[in-house]
Amino acid sequence: MRPVRKTENNRLTAMMQVRNEENRFLEEVLQDVSEYADDIVIVDDASTDRTVDICLSFPKVKEVVRLAERHFSREWELRSLLWRETCKYGPDWVLAIDADEVFESKFKRTVRQLMNQDSYDWVAFRMYDFWGGRTHYREDEHWQLHKRHTIMLLRNLPGFPYYYLQHDHHVHRVPLSYGALPGLVSDIRVKHLGWAGSKEERRRKYERYKQMDPEGVWGSQAQYESILDAAPHLVKWKEEES
Repeated sequence: MRPVRKTENNRLTAMMQVRNEENRFLEEVLQDVSEYADDIVIVDDASTDRTVDICLSFPKVKEVVRLAERHFSREWELRSLLWRETCKYGPDWVLAIDADEVFESKFKRTVRQLMNQDSYDWVAFRMYDFWGGRTHYREDEHWQLHKRHTIMLLRNLPGFPYYYLQHDHHVHRVPLSYGALPGLVSDIRVKHLGWAGSKEERRRKYERYKQMDPEGVWGSQAQYESILDAAPHLVKWKEEES
């Protein structure tokens, strides 16, 4: 019988949900994740472009679950499906990462150390919303994700109850029940590139959010409107010192 909390030789599976990621950040992210993960499990939410082909071109991608119909309007179902598909392979640790997120390089050097211990079961990181490019991140009253920590790395504990809040949008990326377990708050940073594209791309995302959540039930209306701010407050990103 294998120990529940191993202190060596832990395997890491990255899990990711995708939709129409061609010509965005998918290839860059998969290349980066392939450098430190043992394998990758992906759920494709009915993409209509080459997203699935791109995923399958990476040897570390163990499985791509293809959905025939889009489920993003029921995001909790997507997250639950992704968790089940990932855990069926019996990973020791799971990394929940999106197709527009990249860790700073320190993560690659320390991820095995973060996993090979028996003191905590999850690790949280600070995520920065890059805006209009890769040199600055946004910081104002509506954009403060980097001032709190997001759980992304967690130990797979077979038999531990998991659940996601049944929300249509803005669902936690990992099971909410893991918050009851001991964890570690890390100083390692994550670059969120989802807002780093052009003004036109941000407008399309704004229109999508307004269409999916017109009353602000699942998110903040004020934050949605702030996407179109002409001159948001940006802070220059400083790379880690080598």
